[in-house]
Amino acid sequence: MAVLRPGQEIPVVDRIPADEESVRRLIARCPDRRLLSACYEAGPGGYELHRLLTSMGVACDVVAPSLIPKGASDRVKTDRRDSVRLALTHRAGLLTPVRVPSPAEEAVRDLVRARGDLLDDRKRMQQRLNAMLLRHGRIWRGGKKWGYAHRAWVDRQVFDEPALAEAFSLYRGGLEAREAELAAAGARLAAWAAREPLAGPVARLGGYRGIAQLTGLTLAAEVVDWRRFASARAFMGFAGLIPTEYSSGSRSRRGHITKAGPEGCAPPWSRRRGPTGTGRRSGPRSGAGRPACRRRRWPGRGRRSSGCTPSTRR
Repeated sequence: MAVLRPGQEIPVVDRIPADEESVRRLIARCPDRRLLSACYEAGPGGYELHRLLTSMGVACDVVAPSLIPKGASDRVKTDRRDSVRLALTHRAGLLTPVRVPSPAEEAVRDLVRARGDLLDDRKRMQQRLNAMLLRHGRIWRGGKKWGYAHRAWVDRQVFDEPALAEAFSLYRGGLEAREAELAAAGARLAAWAAREPLAGPVARLGGYRGIAQLTGLTLAAEVVDWRRFASARAFMGFAGLIPTEYSSGSRSRRGHITKAGPEGCAPPWSRRRGPTGTGRRSGPRSGAGRPACRRRRWPGRGRRSSGCTPSTRR
């Protein structure tokens, strides 16, 4: 940690254990906690330190690591240098704080991300099973994999070698276990979509084309507070759905989208036909959300019909 006292330009660097007792002992050195202002980088440590300092009356910011000013030639990274940079840039007001979720909001987000981890685990099991079949000359030529026809073909595979048959059974059992866990996680998430603190945003998001209950809950859990985005452009930047750019002078060069946002805010994209205003799902969902949300829904559908629309990870 680095401490920058009033009137000083060089921070005092020290090292303390990352536990509650040590933090309380450090803060107790200052008689007036209203004069303190702390910050730290968002990361795997979560927000417990922020909640502890806030409960003690200390103003604390959790800052975005990717937006910390740094020289292009700076190639040395140490804890000491990082703490000094944070102290100096925090006093100068150059850091960008992130929105700290409440414990209830963070709990729902963890549940959403747990389902995402299960999706990744299922994909790995599918890849391992495909690799095993390929190694032994079992090649699927019937189109898309892991549909109904492909799954029936996998179930019909038989191996003469007992050890190979047991290995195949283990892979299939692992895949079935991941699928059962996914089904259970989906059922639990469906229940939380109608509960606080995210029931309101999920209901409003459900009024837009391409956003079902699960997608709405994922977006609501990752974004939480939509009011922090002044425009749609600002949200697209947060979600990583803006193009990379390298421009200088009169030359303008743009590339692929950055994909730098949270994974839940940038689901797979697919080409779809434009809205027709008909269909079995249009009726029940046409009343979802507030009147202002419903008024924006159809113009938004028309603008997106020629481009890409989000699809939920299955």
